[in-house]
Amino acid sequence: MKVGYRRVSSVYQSLARQDLGDCERVFEEKLSGSSANRPALRDMLAFVRTDDEVVVNSIDRLALNLMDLQSIIKELNEKGASVHFITEQLTFSSDDGLAFQKLQLPMLSAFAHFERTMIRKRKAEGIAKAKANGVYTKRKRTVNPDKIKQLFDDGLTKAAMAKQLNISRISVYRSLQG
Repeated sequence: MKVGYRRVSSVYQSLARQDLGDCERVFEEKLSGSSANRPALRDMLAFVRTDDEVVVNSIDRLALNLMDLQSIIKELNEKGASVHFITEQLTFSSDDGLAFQKLQLPMLSAFAHFERTMIRKRKAEGIAKAKANGVYTKRKRTVNPDKIKQLFDDGLTKAAMAKQLNISRISVYRSLQG
């Protein structure tokens, strides 16, 4: 059985660019790979059986560090499943004939880590430069705290305020706290 795993780092990102082909089952999540608590990954690891093939778009979508990646691949291989990374065109299974690919794994992981580090550094530099030039500003408020206070004083429930203003309840709570 082909089992897919897709992950993006935040709820604002789309999983659509991670085309896994024809998978019979796909596990998806929208949270940072650095998080130890990844429910879809845990569910996928529990679901996979002998002779299954786990398909992942790229190595960095499965894990963000080498130890985690090796641990996941080892767990899948011990179950008799293989792991295929589309972008890197690598497959890891318990087959000893794949020694070269096992050699490549730490190198590719190191390159991915280096690339992420450089992206973060360039992003931070760009933001600092934009702030210095007065270009980078905070996101404009979409919530009117005065309106929320008025509705609260009128006796509306927080859920009713959120519905009327077309915002989330958490936004109402935050506005009333601040």
